[in-house]
Amino acid sequence: MNGTLTNKINSRRTFAIISHPDAGKTTLTEKLLLFGGAIREAGTVKGRKNAKHATSDWMEIEKQRGISVTSSVLEFLYNGYHVNILDTPGHEDFSEDTYRTLTAADSATMLIDAAKGVEAQTKKLFKVCKLRGIPIFTFINKLDRQGRDPFELMEELENLLGIRSFPMGWPIGMGQSFKAVYDRVNKRLELYNPNNPKDIDIISVTGPDDPKIDEVVNDEGLVQQFREELELLDVAGDEYDLERINNGELTPIFFGSAISSFGVQTFLEHFLSLSPAPSPRDSSIGTIDPMEREQFSGFIFKVQANMNAKHRDRVAFLRITSGTFKRGMSVKHVRTNKPLKLAQPTQFLAQSRSIVDEAYAGDIIGLFDPGHFRIGDTLVEGESFEFSEMPHFSPEHFSAITVKEALKHKSYEKGLQQLTEEGAIQLFRTYNKYVEQQIVGVVGVLQFEVLEHRLKSEYHVDIQMSRQPFSFARWIDGDEKELSVFKEKQRNLVTDREDRIVALFENEFQMRTAQEKYPNLQFYENSFYKKTVE
Repeated sequence: MNGTLTNKINSRRTFAIISHPDAGKTTLTEKLLLFGGAIREAGTVKGRKNAKHATSDWMEIEKQRGISVTSSVLEFLYNGYHVNILDTPGHEDFSEDTYRTLTAADSATMLIDAAKGVEAQTKKLFKVCKLRGIPIFTFINKLDRQGRDPFELMEELENLLGIRSFPMGWPIGMGQSFKAVYDRVNKRLELYNPNNPKDIDIISVTGPDDPKIDEVVNDEGLVQQFREELELLDVAGDEYDLERINNGELTPIFFGSAISSFGVQTFLEHFLSLSPAPSPRDSSIGTIDPMEREQFSGFIFKVQANMNAKHRDRVAFLRITSGTFKRGMSVKHVRTNKPLKLAQPTQFLAQSRSIVDEAYAGDIIGLFDPGHFRIGDTLVEGESFEFSEMPHFSPEHFSAITVKEALKHKSYEKGLQQLTEEGAIQLFRTYNKYVEQQIVGVVGVLQFEVLEHRLKSEYHVDIQMSRQPFSFARWIDGDEKELSVFKEKQRNLVTDREDRIVALFENEFQMRTAQEKYPNLQFYENSFYKKTVE
């Protein structure tokens, strides 16, 4: 492979930021963009009506509610690195779009509120990262507010998430007594100025015992506590191990305050030097390594309709996995086995777009989609192959859906089809031959509201939804004879858009009973049968 292409790939960093609501994820994203020079000022997520909206929140419903409900793609340059951030929704009622976005990332940054620790949403997203074995970097946020003991937070990471940690820095004080963060790697002290948090003094020291620390912190009790804690870390803590970090077994921890920018630049610089370049991907012909394959390949991980409401357009988000992308190039669309010219590629700063002439493995580009693409589609140059199937995770909430005005049925069906192709919802039809009903399944309840809002605003359709009592969906496969009996006797069967049989259950007891009654059938938690995600 030529040196130029190798350098381009090595300079790429593609990562997702995962967190629970209100941990400060959108704020951290904005500050990273600020350091990268991609924006001039960071937006506020909540506040007065005339406050600037956060750059990564572009959908109308996001601006109204001050939350992220879709996954944005943001990119910037910093110190010779080309950085792609996949900004996932943190809201508790998120969608499976969040899960799938993580399949396009090579690493993840886990943001944790210092006062609240590991929360429910963080656990769900961490689980998906863990399944993929990608490196996870932890940023403990809001150090300028009173929070929990750092050792307690490290213990929680191990007990709740099963991951060991290595603090790259260590705080001196917290909340009103927050003074500084000591950088263990570079042996320097970042001083916090409560009167002007953006004014950060960085002082080089010889180590934690340097008298300079006593002088600048000017608090004997805090400095003594800091030294005792560091000594404990050195004796009882995990050793720094890059191989374990790369395997997702050890997470480097950073401390700071995203709202005041404190610690963000240090995190960014360490992260870029430690995080992996674009990684190999599994395919039907074996592993596709971007460092070995010069021909272009990529996969669609997200389809978003009506990003520009005036133009009623659809954009397919493509993760490049190998080779060089050039505007106007022809590739093979593997699912349809047809050639395709990629004429209008764009890169994103949230809703702002720019035409891109070239892109490389690790980059995310948007392709204008007249209806060609589905989530999981593979595009290739040369030898034909497909990347591993994109998972559809089991919905947890269900609702029967009908259109209010029969005359708008065509627009209603088009809207449902497009939103299903985006992955915003999963659409099922009842298996009962006599009563056909459409049922929408979602991972998070908010998606019902998003569905209603988007059908009305983008397709001018009013719908009626009736919540169903189900909590579990399982794709059914196995012995044909037993499957035939199952179809005949089991209630609450539906089919997905590929006509696969799916059983809906109200509770775990119902599901376990069915599994015991039909031992020769497999009950899968997602729609691809190669690996069950527990």
